[in-house]
Formats: sequence, structure tokens, C-alpha cells
Amino acid sequence: MSLLALEDITVTFGPRNKPLVTALENVSLSVAENRFSVIVGPSGCGKSTLLRLAAGLDAPTSGRLTLGGQPIEGPSAERGMVFQSYTLFHWLTVKENIMFGPKLKKLPKQNCEDIAKQLIRSVHLEGFEDAYPKQLSGGMRQRVALARALANDPRILLMDEPFGALDSQTRQHMQELLLDIWQERRKTVLFITHDIDEAILLGDEVHVMSARPGRIAKTIPIHLDRPRSIDLLTSADFMSYKREIMALLHEKTQ
Repeated sequence: MSLLALEDITVTFGPRNKPLVTALENVSLSVAENRFSVIVGPSGCGKSTLLRLAAGLDAPTSGRLTLGGQPIEGPSAERGMVFQSYTLFHWLTVKENIMFGPKLKKLPKQNCEDIAKQLIRSVHLEGFEDAYPKQLSGGMRQRVALARALANDPRILLMDEPFGALDSQTRQHMQELLLDIWQERRKTVLFITHDIDEAILLGDEVHVMSARPGRIAKTIPIHLDRPRSIDLLTSADFMSYKREIMALLHEKTQ
């Protein structure tokens, strides 16, 4: 059953009295409940714009977005967002950052404490509860950002190239961590990346976008057994998916 639905989404922008730029054109896609859905595409194709629409941070020029059948008309705790930049509250500790959403929802203090404790354990940050973001590495900050997004128990997790600023080794660790957390919690996820390996490793399906104006060129179901690990990157099936996606991206940027 579809949880998130985008129907005939078009986005144009530009200054007054100038030709409009079309960022997205007639984009339709759906993300089913408990699925990990990934979008890849060339730079400037509108991937991040699409995710901002789903988050309710921007509105489309035309088309319709719904979550659970209800129109998306602004930000909501039902949609957790993780950006490439860490966007943590620098004046709050790890624990306080994670508790921010539950406290805003006026949950009892003990509930907030329990949520933070559980998520700190899930992202392997035991012992850093009272550290501030400036005292953490990039990978640790992104783990806090992930935990903070999960603390509200959102219906869908929206992730905009969350590992793009990390070095390759840290990125690999974060991919494995995210796979573990997803396997445990089965949150619905819409994930943006420019990394084809990452898309195939994480996704139940990969939506391949064309160059601007962004359209969905093809949706490729990924039939790789779960749980998954980095070892899959050298398998024949993995390489077959990678060749197909690379060919599509090459074709759609010509």
C-alpha cells in the first residue's frame, strides 16, 4: 500500500519577467509502507527539490502530494528529515538534541529520556550523551541527526544525501548502521543519493531521474536478499543492477 504519493508534480521557478526554469516536470512516484525507496539522478535534476516537496518545505507549481492519502501542506513530525549538513542544535548535547522533538510534543520527561537512551544505543553513541556537536566527528554528528529524526517516530524518513559529506570509510560504516536500523524498525524511507552503489545496497527500488527538467526515467526493483552487507558490492547481481542504472543515467544526460 502506498504511503507517500507524488502525482504529476511540476516545479518551475525564476525571477519576474524572466523565462521560467522547469526543475521537475510531471513527476509521479509512490513509496509503499515499510519500503526503502531511493532516488538517483544527475546533478541539478531536482532530486533535492523533490525531497523538499515531500517534506512540506516547498510547494509544487502543479500536482499533488499526499501522505497516507492526506495532502502535504507543510512540515510535519510525521515526516522526519535528515540533510547532508548536520543541522544539529549546537547549544544542545547529544541527548538533548535527540529529546528535542519528543519534548516539543510534550511527552512526559521519562518517555523522552527512554526514547533518547534507546536511540543512543541504536546509533552506537553510548558514552557521548553529554557531548556537544562540536566535540563529535562528522559521522557521529550524522548519527545524532538520524537519531533525532527517528525520535519523533515519523511515518516516513526523508534523507537528502545524508552521507555525501563523509569520507568513504565513515560512509560505509553509516550505510551498515542504517541498514541495521532499518532492518530493526522497518521505517518507510525515501533516500536521495548520487552514489549508485549506495542506492543499490540500500534500496528496495531505485527511481532513476533524467537531467533537468527532472522526470522519473525508470523505476528499478532491487531483488537482493536482506539483510544486506557491503559484501554485496562485488556480486554478479549487484554489478548487473549497477550497469543498468549507469546506462540509464548516461542515456538521460545526453
